[in-house]
Amino acid sequence: MARKRYEESEDNHDRWLVSYADFITLLFAFFVVMYALSSVNESKYKVLSNSLINAFGRSPTAPVVGEPEAATTGIPVGLAPVRSRNTEALRREREKLKNVARDILKVLAPLVEQGKVRVTQTTRGVNVEINASVLFAPGDAKLSDGSVQALKAVAAVLKDDDHAIQVEGHTDSVPIRNAAFPSNWELSAVRASSVIRLFVDGGVAENRLTAVGHGSTQPVGANETAEGRLRNRRVSVMVLSNLPETETEVPVDAPVKR
Repeated sequence: MARKRYEESEDNHDRWLVSYADFITLLFAFFVVMYALSSVNESKYKVLSNSLINAFGRSPTAPVVGEPEAATTGIPVGLAPVRSRNTEALRREREKLKNVARDILKVLAPLVEQGKVRVTQTTRGVNVEINASVLFAPGDAKLSDGSVQALKAVAAVLKDDDHAIQVEGHTDSVPIRNAAFPSNWELSAVRASSVIRLFVDGGVAENRLTAVGHGSTQPVGANETAEGRLRNRRVSVMVLSNLPETETEVPVDAPVKR
């Protein structure tokens, strides 16, 4: 019986075209995806996201690390909740300080109406500016009898609060030299300390209090006029914010009328 002859097949030199075609297909798909991302909108993004999730076998509800919260916001997952918490904390802090300012306005309403006390709220906190004539005799750092009751009322507002308090003493530019105070620096610092001592007696925790003497270095009026010098002689009670400064000013309600 005659044997069948088998012809040896020649090597196929065109098999590289298969790999090349696969490469071109993947490259085309890559550029399609890049184009889609470059002109992304919310609906396209969701379709692409779901396709990728399904391709890699993940649940459509499972979070993707690094995935944006929304295509329109550009805020990564994780940052949006942090920003939301910071905004809420800032809102709560402003509200707390606003309540402190209102309570102080109520207890000092007569002096506010007379223009001897100003209560303002800034990002630094609540500033209670008291004219020195309400608190001290000229060139003296002993609290007058009439001022003690007003300051005790302020201490009653602040004692149950949790904010730090900085009491700042200020003078005009007229030099002072006597046995008690060699300069305006000592006068302003001791005046601030006198207010702090009364706050401590009124129940405010000592670790919340700081006394600062500025002398005549931070005037709010012109020292060339009697009216300006009167404004510069003051004590400021700063109820300091618990949050970093983020803005320049926060409005405060008008003084409470009796």
